[in-house]
Amino acid sequence: MPIEMILEPFTIFLSIISGVVVGFSLGLIGGGGSVLAVPLLLYVVGVKDTHLAIGTSALAVGIIAGINILNHKKIGNVQIKKGLLFAIPGIAGTLLGAQLGLWTPSENLLILFAGFMAVIGFLMLKKNASKNEVTNGNSSLILLKKNVSLSGFSVGVLAGYFGIGGGFLIVPTIMYSGGLNIIQAIGTSLVSVSSFGITTAARYFVAGQVDLIIAVLLIIGGVIGGYFGAKTSEKIPKENLFKVFAVVLFVVATYIVIRTTTV
Repeated sequence: MPIEMILEPFTIFLSIISGVVVGFSLGLIGGGGSVLAVPLLLYVVGVKDTHLAIGTSALAVGIIAGINILNHKKIGNVQIKKGLLFAIPGIAGTLLGAQLGLWTPSENLLILFAGFMAVIGFLMLKKNASKNEVTNGNSSLILLKKNVSLSGFSVGVLAGYFGIGGGFLIVPTIMYSGGLNIIQAIGTSLVSVSSFGITTAARYFVAGQVDLIIAVLLIIGGVIGGYFGAKTSEKIPKENLFKVFAVVLFVVATYIVIRTTTV
């Protein structure tokens, strides 16, 4: 994007506001950050290239998620050990997925992304939050270890391919593999969201597909939004949080399809 456009006051304002929305989403539901960031950059801020939007949003979301880990850890919603068990094998998958994403034409990537989001949203609506209480002791950690390599790698591939942090995939996987309730899974998922986002951004940066100035503006807004998102997550019942999570996916997926197919 031309530097003169980046420095336009209104563009700066839109970039920061977009960051607030992204940060709030990450703080509230542990996902949706990159899902929202990419269309915001394309349709609100005015970034013209889809791959540039993906690379820029991945960097911002990765850093915003890292900051949000601190917000959630303060209120006891982050289990770092379980988060790392998922994140470490996922990084390798993220590198593979990011390369595949760079090879995929922008329009095809967005349509596939939207369809994938809709499927995940449908699956989330079918889950009963009341069945996902915390499992203490070593049993949940053992179960997570049994599933972590394949699950982490697979989600990493998808996160890298679609240029997202992967929170909406990581949250349910950590819940059902690690025995966490949705609030704890949201906080813990940010470990992977941050790792996957930064890894994806690194690959896109090498390819020249990251706008550092816009990324910084997104991060500034994301810090503000993330703080309020983490606070809000404490006040919303788990059943409602499931619904919010799914609705966000459906709405953004529909919007992406409409904008992509009508251009």
